[in-house]
Amino acid sequence: LELATEIQQRFQPAGPPELKGYQFQGISFSCYEIGGDYYDFIERHDGRMLIALGDVSGKGTAAALLMSSLHAAIHAQVSTRSPLDEIVGSVNRYLAENTPANRFVTLFVGELEPSTGRFKYINAGHNPPLIGRLDGSIEQLSSGGFPLGIIPTAEFELGEMTLKSGESLVVYSDGVSEANNIAGDEFGLDRLAAVVRENLKSSAAGMRDKVESALSTFTETAPANDDITLVIVKRV
Repeated sequence: LELATEIQQRFQPAGPPELKGYQFQGISFSCYEIGGDYYDFIERHDGRMLIALGDVSGKGTAAALLMSSLHAAIHAQVSTRSPLDEIVGSVNRYLAENTPANRFVTLFVGELEPSTGRFKYINAGHNPPLIGRLDGSIEQLSSGGFPLGIIPTAEFELGEMTLKSGESLVVYSDGVSEANNIAGDEFGLDRLAAVVRENLKSSAAGMRDKVESALSTFTETAPANDDITLVIVKRV
């Protein structure tokens, strides 16, 4: 398990990418020694930045093995220079053909065009990410298809939005929104949205710390019941 943990940690980005005009942050905590959450920042051949966060069904070793397949499949498809919808379609077919019927992956993946802030994305059954807007409003990016690994021929809707200066994108796994306190209450989307709203002027690292702190204060000594993963993109 120690060796598996070390290998899995190497799948995660060594540090946030450096891109002029943007800040990136990502964290992931497993509720067991190894987990099934995945996040990534991948620079594409044309300068666009791919941002991904996936959540494998189940926990522990089985989920971690499938997570490693997801990581490999996404990197392999990105290297082909295919469009985003083709990348997701190919990864879905691979997972559907090579994983048990009771296993699936929710995935949010998008491409950021640095010069304009345009962000194209696909949400495959994942929690709707949040956008913290300049006016203090919080938007959700809706789902765009089934989770991966269920239907080989599934099609995925491509969404698009623009991230303006001072605005933030917050992507999270359900280990964040469904974290329980001692009484069994969930942290919930409303609490997460409130933390984002109250810290819109913070850096990406500052917002990450505030979310972590709010989660810790809420859950207190209650044990984690799922992996916790968070990705933040801020345009400065």
